[in-house]
Amino acid sequence: MRNYSKFPSQDIQDELETIAKSLLTPGKGILASDESVASIGKHFAKINVENNEENRLRYRHLLYSADPSISEYISGVILFHDTVYQKSECVPLIQLLKDRNIIPGIKVDKGLVPLFGTDGEFSTQGLDKLAERCEEYKQYGLHFAKWRCALKIGATTPSQQAIADVANILARYAVVCQASRLVPIVEPEVLADGKHDLCRAQKVLEVVNAAVFEALNRHGVFLEGCLLKTNMATPGRDFPRKATPEQVACATVTALLRTVPPALAGIVFLSGGQSEEEATVNLNAINKVQGRTPWTMTFSYGRALQASVLDAWKGNDNNIACAQQILLKRAMANGLASVGQYQSDSTIIDGQMSGKALFVEDHNY
Repeated sequence: MRNYSKFPSQDIQDELETIAKSLLTPGKGILASDESVASIGKHFAKINVENNEENRLRYRHLLYSADPSISEYISGVILFHDTVYQKSECVPLIQLLKDRNIIPGIKVDKGLVPLFGTDGEFSTQGLDKLAERCEEYKQYGLHFAKWRCALKIGATTPSQQAIADVANILARYAVVCQASRLVPIVEPEVLADGKHDLCRAQKVLEVVNAAVFEALNRHGVFLEGCLLKTNMATPGRDFPRKATPEQVACATVTALLRTVPPALAGIVFLSGGQSEEEATVNLNAINKVQGRTPWTMTFSYGRALQASVLDAWKGNDNNIACAQQILLKRAMANGLASVGQYQSDSTIIDGQMSGKALFVEDHNY
């Protein structure tokens, strides 16, 4: 069958590629602070902070007003819709990021919903009026977007129906974003729930990524202006033996080399419920795998950058400086890991939450 589709115009390609390269600056990664109102409420409940607009604003201000040196390790921040329009002391929150040369981005999906006809699998909603929202975000000064889909490994899952649904939704989203000059981050997360071993995790990662990139190609997505956000290949949380960082790295990189085109701008990893330290150590091991990989591989962490920060803050303004210092240290550790230079016995990290598992069953936000 003949295909008459074409890539975006050259000026759009140039802009998308420039943004993507900035997000993937060596030694830097992305802070995912795109928790919904309900999701951030779960984090606040753990530190006995009421989930209201004022406290959400106070916490996001804490993150975005950290010492400007954080820009040495953070290239971009993913925002939740409400945060885009919030101000603190008459200063827009996104201006705090711009003042630190950090690129603001936005989560544009509207969450998971049941996928009819499957064994408890999900689809992701939010394609309706996406083009209008992307145009508005671009005009407001945002330059990239993220869309999360989720799959889970079970006896009969992920199904072909769920994989096809994920691939097609991500491709449609990516095209809409690029038309509005937003760099799309496509996130087909394979959840860590389950009893599967590392071999099964790797194989599913390969099957899912192959389907996603086939769909991106079919829809004419400009890969040099697109990022993949993916989970690392790890055994399921209920599997009796944990994999070593070297085993996780080998399985993850092998799966990516088999399925991800070299033209892709780069890859950012999600933490998938790993502890802060575990996510950092595994990222470091991935970047130390022998042999050439064609992409930058860095982080896009939410819980793995914020758990110790929240625990230090506890809603008390007197703790802001301490919490911001922990954020800076956590960002520095992952910046080093993104170039394979992190030492697991480093004195960089002192947060009490750094070794605590952050896994949430059937994670949805």
